[in-house]
Amino acid sequence: MKKLTYIFDSFAVIAYLQAEPGGQEVRELLKKSDAGKISVLMSAINLGEIIYIIERKLGRSIADSILHDIFELPVQLVESTMPRVLSAAHIKARYAISYADAFVVALSHEKKGIIVTADPEFKQVESLVDILWL
Repeated sequence: MKKLTYIFDSFAVIAYLQAEPGGQEVRELLKKSDAGKISVLMSAINLGEIIYIIERKLGRSIADSILHDIFELPVQLVESTMPRVLSAAHIKARYAISYADAFVVALSHEKKGIIVTADPEFKQVESLVDILWL
């Protein structure tokens, strides 16, 4: 039986880090990932999004600390290959979502993963991907 794959967007990780609504559900997914029961992926683009959001709000030193914490999570960071960049570009061209969110959708398509988010922008692409709403 193939392990389920979940794709975190920035909302999911920030909800977890800041103990916001949905953060507990993210924590449960991380526990399952750590136990090898599921796979959790996140695009490096979305990691950058998380860091700039935190740096804007809380400063560089907090962002650096959070970056270290994220690297400790049982989440596989996925680089942006040329095919993935082009896939995200095609998605962004057709749907009014952020470019970073287009990478989440592209990664979900490629890996057949379930997107984990609370971002209402993803409502526009619900017909294209599976979404676990926080």
